[in-house]
Amino acid sequence: MDVDDGELSRTSCYNEHVLAGANMVDFHGYELPMWYSSIMEEHLATRSKVGLFDVSHMGFFCFHGDNVREWFESIATQKVTSIVVGKCGYTHFLDFDGNIIDDMIFAVTNDEEMSMFRKNWNNTGSPVILGVPNASMIDVMMDWYTSLLPSDGSITIENLSDEYSILALQGPNSKDVLISVLGVENNVNRFSCQAIKENELGISGWIQGTGYTGELGFEIFIPNSQAPVIWSEILKDKSDSGVTPVGLGARDTLRLEMGYLLSGQDFYWPGLGDSDSNTNLIRNSLETQIPFGLELEHDFLGKENMIGKQSNEHLFGLEYLERGPAPRPGHSVYSDSSINSESLGIITSGAPSPSLGNKGIALAYLNQVKIGDIVYVAASKRKLIKAKIVVPPFI
Repeated sequence: MDVDDGELSRTSCYNEHVLAGANMVDFHGYELPMWYSSIMEEHLATRSKVGLFDVSHMGFFCFHGDNVREWFESIATQKVTSIVVGKCGYTHFLDFDGNIIDDMIFAVTNDEEMSMFRKNWNNTGSPVILGVPNASMIDVMMDWYTSLLPSDGSITIENLSDEYSILALQGPNSKDVLISVLGVENNVNRFSCQAIKENELGISGWIQGTGYTGELGFEIFIPNSQAPVIWSEILKDKSDSGVTPVGLGARDTLRLEMGYLLSGQDFYWPGLGDSDSNTNLIRNSLETQIPFGLELEHDFLGKENMIGKQSNEHLFGLEYLERGPAPRPGHSVYSDSSINSESLGIITSGAPSPSLGNKGIALAYLNQVKIGDIVYVAASKRKLIKAKIVVPPFI
């Protein structure tokens, strides 16, 4: 990553974004594209064809050593040892009080793949885990993991975030694009992973069938110097698949339509030091009601306190039943059409859904509700919007 005079970090594809006419914004200290054409156009292009995202602001960690899967499982809500080599998983990490610190997509691999991925890899015969922490949590999570390492030095953590760029290729036509650029040998199934095999471009790195849009897709991890090359080659669209560069705006609406959590917005770790203004966002995995990533059949850090904190509030989906100002984070939700009625909770993520004709959708922590209930969103000081409690995804 490069840093400009204003101390904003720039990804290796910064120049490509500028040339493409991107609207660049400050996102957690990174200068990133919010949109190129429009959020709506880019969102729908990803759903119908294929979108290309620069997500190099995300972190990239490597965990390796004896019993690394067992150690990782002891601090993760996911039963990591049940995930075989060559597959990926999703998990939360809790603090000692049972609060979510961060979430992560991770890959389980081995020395053979790592030897192809990284030159001079030291083969030890032990499993390896590669993980992607959220951008604003890279340093926090590195410190957290380090504090929990075995005292015998048997496990090592490497922070590869500054060395590698991450490009996400997402959409129903993403497979055709990937094969046209990197060859059929680098086509991986959903939630599978491997080192990038030999290809005509000479691209090296790591690839996995993951993403955060809900679409068929891939995340490609390459050395920074190779990022502009593969970005440009993908946008040449040799397979005529309809590739569109996509910014942060559509990335957010895409993940919201799937009901995927956003770190710092749908949950917030009090250890970051601003818990007084984020009390409603201090959450545990049970409250999020995620249908994946939480396995209670194994012991993990924070589990007992998480279970002991039985809350009446849980994360639900809201879908507008009438037109009005879009739902936004912080909007209150009420039991009936009067603002003087009982408050049920607040929205943490909300926006118009491009896939649903800009219908308002939202995620909200609510109490005393059930699926199918009618509630009212205080979308403005003067307007309460009728909405229905639903189970995400919204599409």
